[in-house]
Amino acid sequence: MSLIGIRKLSLEDLPLLQEISRQTFCETFADVNTEEDMNRYLSDSFNEDRLHDELLNLGSAFYFAEVDGQVAGYLKVNFGDTQTDIQDRNALELERIYVLKSFLGKRIGQMLLDKTLQIARDARLDYVWLGVWEHNHRARKFYRKNGFVEFGSHDFWLGSDKQTDLMMRLEIKGQ
Repeated sequence: MSLIGIRKLSLEDLPLLQEISRQTFCETFADVNTEEDMNRYLSDSFNEDRLHDELLNLGSAFYFAEVDGQVAGYLKVNFGDTQTDIQDRNALELERIYVLKSFLGKRIGQMLLDKTLQIARDARLDYVWLGVWEHNHRARKFYRKNGFVEFGSHDFWLGSDKQTDLMMRLEIKGQ
């Protein structure tokens, strides 16, 4: 039986965070976006300086899911003013949740989502929200299965390609 755990990241995890961020994003989106747009996004979003600043930001937190000591996926959550679209002090943004392709179907994503919900409950927040690409049907189905409902949309730029993210939320107050 595999040993599965979730741990909060520190600045020492920066090189591995950069590697897993790039790999999971490519595995998820490279086949449906141009190489130029992918390279631009990876360079802008997952460069060392940006991830360094995100790791040090007290309004954000990163966690790795590990299987037998090997990173299988990660999540990033944002509180308060650090949230990207909605700066609601009573909400938590799930900005990123990604699982390596080789670990899909092994409940790693569910564990990461459960961790997110626990963080929000422990902080006594009202709801968790996220943005998910309108064409990422697997992720949308996963979030709907977990009780999230769509409430709007926003633009998401992947390189030079303007895409649409559907915004979803899950009420947790009183749960």
